[in-house]
Amino acid sequence: MEDAVAVVVPPLAAPPVFSPAAAGLTLIAAAAADPIAAAVAEAMEGVPVPTVPPVRTASAVEDDALPPGAGAEAEGGEEAAAGSPCSVASDCSSVASADFEGVGLGFFGAAAGGAMVFEDSAALAATVEAEARVAAGGRSVFAVDCVPLWGYTSICGRRPEMEDAVATVPRFFDVPLWMLTGNAVVDGLDPMTFRLPSHFFGVYDGHGGAQVADYCRERLHVALVEQLRRIEGTVSAANLGEVEFKKQWEKAFVDCFSRVDDEVGGKASREGDGAGTSDAAAAVLDPVAPETVGSTAVVSIICSSHIIVSNCGDSRAVLCRGKQPVPLSVDHKPNREDEYARIEAEGGKVIQWNGYRVFGVLAMSRSIGDRYLKPWIIPVPEVRIVPRAKDDECLILASDGLWDVMSNEEVCDVARKRILLWHKKNGTSSSSALRPGDAADPAAQAAAECLSKLALQKGSKDNITVVVVDLKAHRKFKIKT
Repeated sequence: MEDAVAVVVPPLAAPPVFSPAAAGLTLIAAAAADPIAAAVAEAMEGVPVPTVPPVRTASAVEDDALPPGAGAEAEGGEEAAAGSPCSVASDCSSVASADFEGVGLGFFGAAAGGAMVFEDSAALAATVEAEARVAAGGRSVFAVDCVPLWGYTSICGRRPEMEDAVATVPRFFDVPLWMLTGNAVVDGLDPMTFRLPSHFFGVYDGHGGAQVADYCRERLHVALVEQLRRIEGTVSAANLGEVEFKKQWEKAFVDCFSRVDDEVGGKASREGDGAGTSDAAAAVLDPVAPETVGSTAVVSIICSSHIIVSNCGDSRAVLCRGKQPVPLSVDHKPNREDEYARIEAEGGKVIQWNGYRVFGVLAMSRSIGDRYLKPWIIPVPEVRIVPRAKDDECLILASDGLWDVMSNEEVCDVARKRILLWHKKNGTSSSSALRPGDAADPAAQAAAECLSKLALQKGSKDNITVVVVDLKAHRKFKIKT
């Protein structure tokens, strides 16, 4: 991920040369007291710099061809308010429109620049299937012990410094059943008292320095537990019927990311209790990092029945389901239609400078940190909740050092085949039954290492961090005799 570009000025250069980093700082310094146009004129005097029109997807073009009012039935018009799920441009060719075909992207209460909760359309069918299985004498999917089989690799690659970070936290929180099913009594389980062990995985891609990514690695999952417990305290059996559990996940992640962003900027206490501080106390807190340092965050919570993904930035989560990739996040790029519109509405500019960048500086539109680019860069994540299916193979979380050179299809195919190859070479027993999930699974680890090596071979110039979670606890192989 190229976050900022330094331009070397030749001694005899007659025309003025535009430095995106310098221009960005000039713009931000002038933003509080002067309109953006004046700052742009000062930073780019004599240099023609075109702004970038929003890139339209094929689906947007098809929508234009529909008769008036034809799309009004889609979630009450909320999808139109949020913008297209993704825009395709030459600088992010790995984000192809084919990556999002056939994926349910229903928006719940989405607003421009706000958080969005995506729900898989198979949620109801999965619940019905679970009930039918229990009625037939099978075991409830919610009661299955989910042992995480994970592996990861994080390498500097061709970058001079390592700015990525990764977090793996097995059994980090016991999720109450109502947060996955609402007030419905599924499989005879009490939604208020029954709890599912869940596991946390996160990838943080830093830019401008490693401080924010390192802080997120140590703090974000802790802040998330604080928010989840706070939400639990507001729900009881009496008001459970009025609670929308998907909205509660959105609130938990949005509050968690905002909290960590405030702590990074020195605006909130880092005591770990989640309590706010007075203005006087907050004023003396030291920021975690300089104002030009930030990080993406793509995190996932996995339990026996569901996968929840929250993303802020251009790292990505992809599920391999039935040999096909299912994107569980959408990159926050400045040329994404809804992101472009939000930035422009706030008085910001998206400039083409070695790729589409906010004020020609940052190649993403959302992140934690980056105080000098607020309010245009926001720490608001998008959330997706997906019921697990029988044909789920593995989940891949990775920084853009991988996705810049490999497509979703390539990554899923390599990860799936590498896991199978390890098991075929080493037998069906990988001692996972003896391993509590606190250590890496060798098959998933082999898949993560293979992906990082392939990314290097394909010319990745960034740090590369890959987490692979094997979603099949038991694999069966035909033994040749």
